[in-house]
Amino acid sequence: MTALLATANEALNQRKERINPRWYPRYHLAPPAGWMNDPNGLSWFDGYYHAFYQHYPWQPVWGPMHWGHARSRDMVNWEHLPIALAPEGPEDKDGCFSGSAVVDGNKLALIYTGHKFDGEAKEENLYQVQCLATSTDGVHFERQGMVLDTPQGVHHFRDPKVWKEGESWYMVVGARVDDVGEVQLYRSQDLQHWQFASTLAQADDGMGYMWECPDLFPLDDKLVFMFSPQGIAAEGYNYRNLFQSGYMVGEWQDNHQFHVTHPFQEMDHGHDFYAPQSFITPDGRRVVIGWLSMWESPMPEQADGWAGMLTLPREVTLDADLRLRMNPVKELESLRGQLHVWPVSDLNNRTLMVEEQALALEVELSLDIARSQAEQYGIALGDGLRVFVDTQAQRLVLERRYPQHGLSGCRSVPLPANDVLDLRLFIDSSSVEIFVNHGEYTLSSRIYPEPDDRQLTLFSQNGHAIFNNGHAWPLAAK
Repeated sequence: MTALLATANEALNQRKERINPRWYPRYHLAPPAGWMNDPNGLSWFDGYYHAFYQHYPWQPVWGPMHWGHARSRDMVNWEHLPIALAPEGPEDKDGCFSGSAVVDGNKLALIYTGHKFDGEAKEENLYQVQCLATSTDGVHFERQGMVLDTPQGVHHFRDPKVWKEGESWYMVVGARVDDVGEVQLYRSQDLQHWQFASTLAQADDGMGYMWECPDLFPLDDKLVFMFSPQGIAAEGYNYRNLFQSGYMVGEWQDNHQFHVTHPFQEMDHGHDFYAPQSFITPDGRRVVIGWLSMWESPMPEQADGWAGMLTLPREVTLDADLRLRMNPVKELESLRGQLHVWPVSDLNNRTLMVEEQALALEVELSLDIARSQAEQYGIALGDGLRVFVDTQAQRLVLERRYPQHGLSGCRSVPLPANDVLDLRLFIDSSSVEIFVNHGEYTLSSRIYPEPDDRQLTLFSQNGHAIFNNGHAWPLAAK
């Protein structure tokens, strides 16, 4: 281990003993201390799932990026490992930015962006290059240096995602070219030498000035192009976050030209979801994990010595309309404790408490929207979180209200065309993830209830609401 890595790990070990655990997640992956953003290098190697992430161990703020590292046998119970990468080379002296991981023979290979300034930290001095590091044990990595330089005239060029087709490796990289977002495709035979193949996709008017964290993967007989565009303006209920994450569906044409058949759609409709990355499980499922935070949003946990967390792992599939559906991986059921069945039926303009202390909980709730007339009805956590049907707007709304932390506002999705609304909620110390009608929509947001404000209630306002059934499992990591 290099001196800089050793110092970073020592600092992390000291700081993790001093964090305030009031909002620290019980079953989500978060940094032991310090800062976390994008998931990186999601992969399966040598009997473990590996999750790396953008990390600053010294303080709970964004700083010169390192790669934090954790591994798991089941995507549920995570073991923190030593920091894998630190910004210590000429090619990444100002940060080891996001990237991916692939298995190459008996090695786990990390392909990441080296972030550096040539002189003063100004835009014109910025260069982002793609770098390689390898490991035979999945824990200690040997840096191989730069493998792809910045294209001429480009400064923002980052977040490589690598995969193998046949005998060739392919890599997509996000770029900002003349203030237009695009993704470039490269090809290699050895992970060391890369040749430009094509411009995979480019932003049309209004589709953003930078496309971060690109990912391209097959589902059924289609290709899903997933990315995080910066610079899209809000449109009604859509694109309400500062930055978005979404996908297009398409197919290869001659010479690895990507043809879009279904245009951009948002992946998650909550307040906090960014930089998702996918990987394949040993049994062939495509799984996505994202950053469960949002740039420039208040992060009250910074006062507690840590910041940022990752979403639950989600299996992704395409439905008959070629819409991406996300559902929690089946392994999460191992966290369940004893089932709590709620006495739910018809609520007429009243509130029913169903859990006194919802700290780490999985909830399943079925609402009869065809026979319910209440103006608003749903589920609430304390005074700060409500998830409810707005009958007049015909939408499912996630509302959070933590004005003391500068966090208030709503996100919403349309109600389904059928008569029943099935919700699956995962509540943790400072997050909620909602899966609507078996993955038709998801909404993920950070929440910050006080310890005495975690009562879970069902409610109806101004009329009857029919709750077909409701139950919950306490969740606990093994």
